[in-house]
Amino acid sequence: MSAASARHTAKRASKSKASDTKPKSATSKRSHLSQDSFHQAVEIRQEMAKNIRDKCSRKSLGGWRAPKPRRDPVDILIETSKGRVESLVPIRYARMMASPFAFYRGAAAIMASDLSSTASTGLHLQICGDAHLVNFGGFATPERKLVFDINDFDETTIGPWEWDVKRLCASLVVAARANECPADDAHDIAWAAAAAYRDHMAEYAVMPLLDAWYDHIDMEAVIGRMQDEQMKKLTTKNVRKAKEHTAHMKEFVKLTVAGGSPARIQDEPPLLYHDADLQNEISVEERARAFEFYFDSLQPERRVLLDRFEAVDAAVKVVGVGSVGTYCGIILFVSGSGDPLFLQFKEARESVIDPFVGRNPYAHQGQRVVAGQRLMQSASDIFLGWTQGPKRQFYLRQLRDAKISPQVDLMNTANLRRYGRLCAHTLARAHARSGDALLLAAYLGKSDAFADAIASFSVAYADQNESDHAAMVKAARAGRIQVATID
Repeated sequence: MSAASARHTAKRASKSKASDTKPKSATSKRSHLSQDSFHQAVEIRQEMAKNIRDKCSRKSLGGWRAPKPRRDPVDILIETSKGRVESLVPIRYARMMASPFAFYRGAAAIMASDLSSTASTGLHLQICGDAHLVNFGGFATPERKLVFDINDFDETTIGPWEWDVKRLCASLVVAARANECPADDAHDIAWAAAAAYRDHMAEYAVMPLLDAWYDHIDMEAVIGRMQDEQMKKLTTKNVRKAKEHTAHMKEFVKLTVAGGSPARIQDEPPLLYHDADLQNEISVEERARAFEFYFDSLQPERRVLLDRFEAVDAAVKVVGVGSVGTYCGIILFVSGSGDPLFLQFKEARESVIDPFVGRNPYAHQGQRVVAGQRLMQSASDIFLGWTQGPKRQFYLRQLRDAKISPQVDLMNTANLRRYGRLCAHTLARAHARSGDALLLAAYLGKSDAFADAIASFSVAYADQNESDHAAMVKAARAGRIQVATID
């Protein structure tokens, strides 16, 4: 056992008590028949896991060394900018250049290319595809409960489960460095997340399938267990603000022209604006067909609800880091009684994972995103659907619905460790929905081998990310890419 493993093993008991996600009881009442079937299933999975380990040991998932030759990361960025709105691409580059952490958020395609050269278990399931720590957060379910879950699925597809774990844990190291945490702490944060993924997958492996499917992470319970009083107060304040008024009314006040009739979205270029060229390019008939396509993708009872609203305006809205330059925007709807509803439309392009793992089951990229989100999330937006434009494919959802984003830049070592474990729990739950939790748990085992491997990969890949960020800065200075000036 390594020194790091020994240290972690000694601390595990005390750390688990501080976890934001307390383990649930692994016991459940089963009949003698189901117990026998369960034990047989365990034996089968253990044998399968042994065969997988023989081909891809847990240790082989660790470390990172760039392949030779390795694709130029700037070339990949330029390639993934093709087909985007040309005037917005410099904003994408500017946001990524801000720091290695910002760069990492927009570099999913670079990491996918790199991961394709690493050892793989060959076990594929529905993955997020871009599971960095900012793509998790709180939001309201259709039942108006606040839950913590994954909240971005632009890259979701059927792919290697370990890619999600590696992207999450490496992002924790990158974030820890951005927050000036000591190097040993950055390593430990990634290790703790990988260990939490292993432990929670073991819980889902023995949980009745329906219980695992219905499982969710209550956001307010998470806040109640926070140990950092300052972070607890800040998060509680954010939750209170999210609950005070409907998200759509707040956005209506913030995003629309005061006193306008009919209501109109306020232009705030270059991040929010009406695109006259786009309006002229797409005919009224094409817009109507696109809406009908989206309408048909919804469940019947939700069509009844949406039918009570009328679209009154639409505008381009630049969002995120990786999405900048894709065709994204908002549509303002108003009901007969004056209630506002904002839907966000986002262009759905091929997942950055798919070129390396094969064709996904969906020819329509918007449907790929929606299907993946519905499968991985414990509860999804009632207006989540997809549509087809003349040249592009899209998915739609509510602009915000009591959304609570993590305050990553304010997190110290202890905060990041707890938050990383929380994200890992969430990821294990999402993977258990489409994957074989028994088989995954059997592969992961009970030792520290998996956590050691993922932590070593995460530290090494954080080094690679810093090098790639520096390469982008150099390319910008050389005029190879054009970068916008952002105030």
